[in-house]
Amino acid sequence: MENPYKVLGVREGASADEIKTAYKELAKKYHPDKYVNNPLGDLAAEKMKEINEAYDYLMKNGGAGNRSYGSANHSGQGYSYQSNNNYAYIRSLINSGNIGEAERQLNNIKIRDAEWNYLMGLVMMRKGWYDSAYQYLLHATQMAPHNAEYRNAFNSISRAGNMYRNMGADRGYGQGGMSTCDCCSNLICADCCCEMMGGDLISCC
Repeated sequence: MENPYKVLGVREGASADEIKTAYKELAKKYHPDKYVNNPLGDLAAEKMKEINEAYDYLMKNGGAGNRSYGSANHSGQGYSYQSNNNYAYIRSLINSGNIGEAERQLNNIKIRDAEWNYLMGLVMMRKGWYDSAYQYLLHATQMAPHNAEYRNAFNSISRAGNMYRNMGADRGYGQGGMSTCDCCSNLICADCCCEMMGGDLISCC
């Protein structure tokens, strides 16, 4: 891949805010949804992949604010990014509600690092698979204990689990339909999803 600063059209040593702004503008321009049934669709998809890789590298590997990339060996030494880890693109899929495609992208990634576990945890939450989400987010925090985003997500799902257990263990209530506990747990899980994406469904949680 080319120098990620060049791909995003920003100066080397650009701040995180400058990188994010450049990424958003390019993502709007080259997003595949704009090229449906368009002969330029394949080129746009390839460009979008390159943009995602550049953004992800800079944001996840300390590129923002330093000028060290130019001295790296592009054949591999000094460049640890895995080209198939399109985490920025997967985040956009989750944010847009395209959970099936986000999960497919994640399953195609061979290296299951902390970010992979975090994003898979969000996918599981969106699917309503609370136990699986808890395990993935737990792995993410264990692999990157100083990452505040992972920790906050894990704390949210742990808090939701504690609230659910405190509401009562009688899952047989209301047989023949959704029990009170089922309803509450669904609301709490939905609130966790909102919080992880920067919103809030239940303000008291």
